[in-house]
Amino acid sequence: MKTSEVLHAWGAILAGRRPSLSIELTRECPLRCPGCYAYEDAHLGTAGITLRQLSDSKGSALVQGVLRVVEERRPLHLSLVGGDPLVRYRELLELLPELDRRGIHVQLVTSAFREIPAEWNALSRLNIVVSVDGLQPEHDVRRKPATYERILKCIAHSRVSVHCTITSQMMHREGYLEEFVKFWSLRKETKRIWFSIFTPQKGAVDPEILTVQERTRAIAELLRLREVYPLLDMYASAIKEFEHPPASPRDCIFASTTTTISADLKTRVTPCQFGGDPNCSQCGCIASMGLAAVGHHQLLPGITTGQIFTVSQLIGRSVNALRSFGQSNEAVVEPEVEVEEETRVA
Repeated sequence: MKTSEVLHAWGAILAGRRPSLSIELTRECPLRCPGCYAYEDAHLGTAGITLRQLSDSKGSALVQGVLRVVEERRPLHLSLVGGDPLVRYRELLELLPELDRRGIHVQLVTSAFREIPAEWNALSRLNIVVSVDGLQPEHDVRRKPATYERILKCIAHSRVSVHCTITSQMMHREGYLEEFVKFWSLRKETKRIWFSIFTPQKGAVDPEILTVQERTRAIAELLRLREVYPLLDMYASAIKEFEHPPASPRDCIFASTTTTISADLKTRVTPCQFGGDPNCSQCGCIASMGLAAVGHHQLLPGITTGQIFTVSQLIGRSVNALRSFGQSNEAVVEPEVEVEEETRVA
């Protein structure tokens, strides 16, 4: 993260705002990927309501709804997730240029099952992230119809960030991660490569969950690969954070600075983007690890960025409390003035 970005985020936190916003743009997705957290029964934390059952919008209602949320939240960074946002590609044709005009950095996360418009290359603040589940044989089984063949066709005129979530199955074969990095490093469409590690819910027994030994090997492999492949865009400090993830959402800077809203543009997803009850001891979120590394950065002897962040959050909460108190007083005072005026007239 650049120093300027940290300073902008710090200013937002001091003002009592969360600098990052994530919106599940739609409940719809043509894929049925194993282990997808968005469609877990407990994702929204509401008994009997899942993402697929939630109401969502289309057309101008969706465009205006997203812009309304953006105006209310005033984020510096917006992630559009799903479902798959490209299900609403017509709305995105209008929405993305407008967000760019407003100076908002947007990250669009997709399976690239549909062709990415070439005109989006002109949006300097847009980062398109394509989720790829490993090498072609495994990916094509998990993510059909968004197969390798289809992805390569759909990103042919774009520059994208390739994101892969490491699962236990990938760690069964030595050299798997390097094969993946090598393949995508040779593609002209690849701007950068990112890895996360599969994050389970508490009590889950998903086959994707890494053992302690597999996680240790994955971390060591990423540290080695970043020295060999320049497009593996992950700082060593962030990779090392996978060794000791934040103990809880309260200790996670990413969870504390990001508001996640679901497809009805009202429902909050808590405690973080995973929803439900994530097992933080096995968290593998790249954003969480990246911000944890920033938080552990020592500004002065005995003073870390994370400590400054904690104090800033307290100040921001106080600002919000004072703002709410002022608004509450205004609501009370106005009727009293009206009563006095009515008395004088009488």
